[in-house]
Amino acid sequence: MPRKRKTRDQDGLYRRTDSPYWWASYTDASGRRTRQSTGTADRQEAEAILSKWRLDAHRAKHWGEQPTRLFDELMLPYIEYVFREKRQARCAIRYAAANLYEAFSGSDLTTLTSTEVRTYVAQRRTQGVGASTINKEIGLFSAAIGYAQREWGWDIPNPARGCRQREPEGRVRWITRAQAENLIDEAGKEPRAPHLPDLIRIAVNTGMRRAELLWLEWSRVDLESRLIYLEARHTKAGRRRSVPLNRNAYQAIVGRKQFRDEHAPASPWVFCRRSGNRIGDVKNSFASACARAGIEDFHLHDLRHTCAAWLAQAGVPLAQIRDLLGHSTIKVTERYAHLAPENARGTVEVLDHESRFGHVGGCTEGKDPVPSALTS
Repeated sequence: MPRKRKTRDQDGLYRRTDSPYWWASYTDASGRRTRQSTGTADRQEAEAILSKWRLDAHRAKHWGEQPTRLFDELMLPYIEYVFREKRQARCAIRYAAANLYEAFSGSDLTTLTSTEVRTYVAQRRTQGVGASTINKEIGLFSAAIGYAQREWGWDIPNPARGCRQREPEGRVRWITRAQAENLIDEAGKEPRAPHLPDLIRIAVNTGMRRAELLWLEWSRVDLESRLIYLEARHTKAGRRRSVPLNRNAYQAIVGRKQFRDEHAPASPWVFCRRSGNRIGDVKNSFASACARAGIEDFHLHDLRHTCAAWLAQAGVPLAQIRDLLGHSTIKVTERYAHLAPENARGTVEVLDHESRFGHVGGCTEGKDPVPSALTS
């Protein structure tokens, strides 16, 4: 990864080419050099923030004082960090951060308790917010605290830990191959979205996420090896993986290359407009294609479910589906296990080969066993 270029000042403030804010470099109470974003592009405000951090470090080192750690001091630089490292998650992060700010802005993290966080959770539930959304917000808060503890040496508790809510079983909405072909045909009728048929083909044949597709650069496509390379910063799980291209996905990628070569040969994006700019969203055009195809309650992410469903129905082991889709754990992949009933059928049919099971529990063949609890 290329090094971030810095423009340093004499007083400990500097600019980075990948950030709009002033960054600060100072020595913390333990004597460790700390570098972090001030979260502001205003020079005077950045100077004031750095002065406070230095004063806090001095008091902690010489007087043993625990400095005040405000929620705002944590979240502003942390969100900037996440935006740089996980650019595809910006919308979700903005939404989660906005709700957290409304509740915790100005709070001192050294005294914030889990009771206050649980009160926030209860309020969100009374607002009709689902467990999944609440967990994203709590997860962002907890991750920010962990980052500050690890990278900045902040001695603060993590009141968000243990506040996650039980989520209902994940949505599994998928379509048949015939429906998919019909959807692709209808997508081809979108005059303002010539990219949509190829996007659907690649999504349903690779299981890639929306952001992984729309942020895909040509530098990560290997047509000769028929592979797409995803680095950790491109994936939700934060782990790199390679995605193989079958014939259908390969032909769709080639179609995108022909479009790029004809209209915007300098564009780095696989899904670009004639101008070469990256395509940011396909929600409206996809919804229109679904409506014409007569497919209800179907979203772009459901193409990923469709890919997994087809694989499970074909008997592909769940571990292989997990690796292809980049799931964080096998538990996530297990939501598709019920789509392969023949696997379970083959398991129980093994019992037919054991003749002694004709008299299970002392029952004669053709008669149901009577539970002992009902005969006592």
